[in-house]
Amino acid sequence: METKETIIQKDDNNTIISYVFDIPNICSLAGLGCTTLAIYFIIQGAYPAAMIGMIWAVAFDWADGLIARRMKGRTGADSAFGGQLDVLIDIVSYAATPAILLLSYGKFDPIFLPGAFLMLVAGAIRLSYFSTFGLAGGTKYTGLAIDNNSIALVVLFLFEGFFSTGTFAVILYATGLGLAALNVSQIKTPKLSGNPVNVVILAGFTLGVTAIYGWRLL
Repeated sequence: METKETIIQKDDNNTIISYVFDIPNICSLAGLGCTTLAIYFIIQGAYPAAMIGMIWAVAFDWADGLIARRMKGRTGADSAFGGQLDVLIDIVSYAATPAILLLSYGKFDPIFLPGAFLMLVAGAIRLSYFSTFGLAGGTKYTGLAIDNNSIALVVLFLFEGFFSTGTFAVILYATGLGLAALNVSQIKTPKLSGNPVNVVILAGFTLGVTAIYGWRLL
C-alpha cells in the first residue's frame, strides 16, 4: 500500500513522470540503462561487454549522489523520490545482475540457483537495512555497501583467462557468496561514494576498465 504521500508533501500539479526530469534522477536512470545492457550481454555470454555495463552503472550511481548534494533548489519531494529510485535501481544493478551473472556463467545449471538466491536475499536485506537505519554514526555503512559487489566482480573477471571455465565458475560462486555474507555482516565500511576524490578515482578506473574490456572485444 502506498503511504509516502502522507509523509512527503506532494505538489498536486506534478505527475509521476515529472519527477524524472531532475538531473540526479536522470543520472540514476542512465545507470539503469547500463545495467540493462549488462544483463543483456550476460545472457548472451559476452562477459567483457557486460563488465563495461556493470562498471558504468556504478559510475552513474556515484555521480548522481554527488550531483544531488551540489544542486540547489531541489525540493524534499525530489530528494525523497530520488532516494527511492536509487534503492530500486540498486537491487537490480547490484543484486539481480550479479545473480544473473552467476547463473549465466554456470550455464544455468540448477546447482547455481542457491547461490543466486542468496545473493538476491542478501542484497534485499542490505538495502532494506540501510533504508531503515541509514549510516552508522552518520559516516559509515554497516555491512559492505552493495555497489562494491559489481566493482569486485568487474575486477575478478580481469583474471578469468587464467583459469578454466569450470574453475572460474567455482571461484565466481565462492566470491558471490562471500560478497553476500559481507553485505549483511556487522563490519563498518566508509561511504566512498560521498567523497568527490573517490568519484574521480572511480571515473578513472571506469575508463581504464572500459579500455581493457573493450580491447578484449576486438
